[in-house]
Amino acid sequence: METMTHTLLDELRWRGLLYQHTEGVATLLQRGVASGYAGFDPSAASLHVGNLVPIMALVHLQRSGHRPIALVGGGTGLIGDPSGRASERQLLTLEQVEANVRGIRSQLARFLDFDDASGNGRGAILVDNGDWLHGLPTVEFMREVGKHFTVNYMLQKESVKARLDGGISFTEFSYMLLQAYDYLELHRRYGVLLQLGGSDQWGNITAGIELIRRTVGVEAHAATLPLVTTASGAKFGKSEAGAVWLDASLTSPYEFYQFWLNADDRDVGRYLRYFTLLGREEIEGLDQSTEARPERREAQQALARDMTSRLHGEVALRAAVEVSGFLFGGLEPTSLSGAALQVLSAEAPFVEMRESDIGDPQGLDVLKMLVASGLATSNGAARRLLEQGGISVNKRKLASQERHVPASETLLEGGYVILGKGKRDYAVVRVLR
Repeated sequence: METMTHTLLDELRWRGLLYQHTEGVATLLQRGVASGYAGFDPSAASLHVGNLVPIMALVHLQRSGHRPIALVGGGTGLIGDPSGRASERQLLTLEQVEANVRGIRSQLARFLDFDDASGNGRGAILVDNGDWLHGLPTVEFMREVGKHFTVNYMLQKESVKARLDGGISFTEFSYMLLQAYDYLELHRRYGVLLQLGGSDQWGNITAGIELIRRTVGVEAHAATLPLVTTASGAKFGKSEAGAVWLDASLTSPYEFYQFWLNADDRDVGRYLRYFTLLGREEIEGLDQSTEARPERREAQQALARDMTSRLHGEVALRAAVEVSGFLFGGLEPTSLSGAALQVLSAEAPFVEMRESDIGDPQGLDVLKMLVASGLATSNGAARRLLEQGGISVNKRKLASQERHVPASETLLEGGYVILGKGKRDYAVVRVLR
């Protein structure tokens, strides 16, 4: 845990995670255990790596001795935040939002400690704003919240101003008031006096501060975090396959590991500061390694290992490292664990075949496996590939007439066989006995 002499603001500042904050945040944090929150939009079934910035802000809040509250927008998710968007969001059904909220809960538990067994009031809390928004009467909301905000005040907020030319519905226009009400409700229920969010949320957050001041007469605070982009100017959190999700069924642990491993040398130092809990001295040492020996990619490896282990666990990390070593390094197939072979079968074309269908006294029929796995379109095409010397089994290049391979020497753990076409194309066959 960070000491009181090394404050939360100090930690966020050296890591580059502090964009701006209201005056008085330092005083609030010095008075004792403070409760702060960040909101998460359940517009998808999973959080993505872009959400890691507010998640890590909550992690540092907890590590500095305070109580983090993760607010999932089961209510506001039915409307959608207009911040940073050029067009209207597609409205989700209540069932879709509730399903998304359930998925997000389990992901947050990988980063925050929700156990308050010691009774010190620092255990994280997960809250769904649908608990108070779904049953909120419209007239009551307009009387309690709407009367405190003029239309002119709302029009000055960047999230609204940026949409005026193209048009903004009343539904999204009112989002600011709902987020402000969330802050007030969290203050009433949990004594929250600090909201954390992206720099594009400043207008919505300060609206909540104003509502608390007007209705309760208490000074609340805000701290915003940077919006992350890559050194090339691209939006952070995208790969060639699209968004990088925290749900393993949407982005596999191997793909997750590769995303971090492929970080640009110009970005990796920032990512280590933003997303890991590595100390300042270790990160600065990795910075020096990137500058002096960039080909070793030591910083990227440290980043990929830390992130994959924290989200998916050590077993998934080891499997991802093994598969990477096989595909891009010199790791022999016989060294792959059963877990790594399962990962590889999910990343490459995969087929299961009975030994009785592809085996005979001469061994396993390579041509049949090539066709079944999709590496060849027909027996004739497979034969031509073999004759041209373009086929390998478990990284061993086959001779032009080597149509059969002995099962006893070929099958890897779990009955797997790795077929190769050329230098880059692989497929996995699992032989069932």
